[in-house]
Amino acid sequence: MQTEKEMRTKRPVFLDLRILTKSLPIPGIVSILHRVTGVVLFLLLPVLLALLGGSLSSGETFETYKAWADNFLFKLILWGVLWAFMHHLLAGVRFLLLDAHIGTDLHTARKSARIVLIAGGVSAFILGIFLW
Repeated sequence: MQTEKEMRTKRPVFLDLRILTKSLPIPGIVSILHRVTGVVLFLLLPVLLALLGGSLSSGETFETYKAWADNFLFKLILWGVLWAFMHHLLAGVRFLLLDAHIGTDLHTARKSARIVLIAGGVSAFILGIFLW
């Protein structure tokens, strides 16, 4: 028969993700966002390819898609996809450099994570201005 202390230690631990993200270091946030943006881009890839194929198929379809692109909500969605792509690209380059043992010390890793977060947002903003 188990004692009460043994029963308590075998119980599953509840991990509140809100608390984890508050204490998560910046490189961890970049890593999680890299994975999330990768999944989002993978799921959106068929939609984006269908839009590209449709826009290249005929002039009427291109004009229809162009009219969609004038919608404010559609532009915001495209801006979000652009940010996801830019973040995923920059974080991927960062991880490739880390795999090559470049920038693996703590200070440099934190600095490169900040650069990825800032550069992803800034580059998406600058490129997104051309969408507007």
